[in-house]
Amino acid sequence: MNSQPPEGETTPREPGDGTPPRLDTPDSARAVFGDRLALAEQFVGLLSTHGVQRGLIGPRELDRLWERHVLNSAVLGEAVPEVRGTSGEGARPRVIDVGSGAGLPGVPLALARPDLDIVLLEPMARRVDWLEEVAERLGLSVTVERGRAEEKAVRQRLGVAEVVTARAVAPLGRLAAWCLPLVREGGTLLALKGRSAADEIERDRDAVRRAGGGEPRIVECGAGVLDTPTTVVAIERVAPARGTRRAPKRDRTKQGETERVESRKSGVARRRNSRRH
Repeated sequence: MNSQPPEGETTPREPGDGTPPRLDTPDSARAVFGDRLALAEQFVGLLSTHGVQRGLIGPRELDRLWERHVLNSAVLGEAVPEVRGTSGEGARPRVIDVGSGAGLPGVPLALARPDLDIVLLEPMARRVDWLEEVAERLGLSVTVERGRAEEKAVRQRLGVAEVVTARAVAPLGRLAAWCLPLVREGGTLLALKGRSAADEIERDRDAVRRAGGGEPRIVECGAGVLDTPTTVVAIERVAPARGTRRAPKRDRTKQGETERVESRKSGVARRRNSRRH
């Protein structure tokens, strides 16, 4: 029996067999990435080949790379405000992508919103290597950092940002405890969630509040572009986590008390000296 396909047809590609997959660019990608579409296509190409070989993307996800992973991440830019950053006049809004992994959502977000100053935070060395290679290949102005959001040293090194993003990292309550310390007060944590978003909010509302977050709200991104919009839980940082104090205020109070004590001591010393004379 002839196992060769008829003339003009090709043998179906087995997932992970090393054959570069043919991934057609959807029209929605043109709407999302605009004149940076070629870079997005290059990123999809890297994910579909080297990403699979390095275990960053499952071979069964190849047919859904655009819709489920790249576009799903890029439309998150709708929820990131176009505000001036905290670094001074003209600074770009700062975003920290926690647990960036294969570069999702950080890399598509950087492609769709080049006005953002994005930090890709990832604890695993091999993924950090991948992120640095992708950034170099695509010419992206992003910063790659190795570490975990819950580590004190990492928080001190990175400081805070207007927005922190996270995709499929942990349950909402734990995610808030890890990520909200990286969000400046008044800034927002954007957690990409699926159908479980409403249930997670109901279950973890108290944990979010203890971490310094406001009332979680569900936002849909890409509603006019994607067949299935991206479900995002947005949490504003409204206060420090419970059990912590605002260091600047505490320092100013101590300084003021010290100045008043010193002033009283000086007054007593002056009165004593005047009596002697």
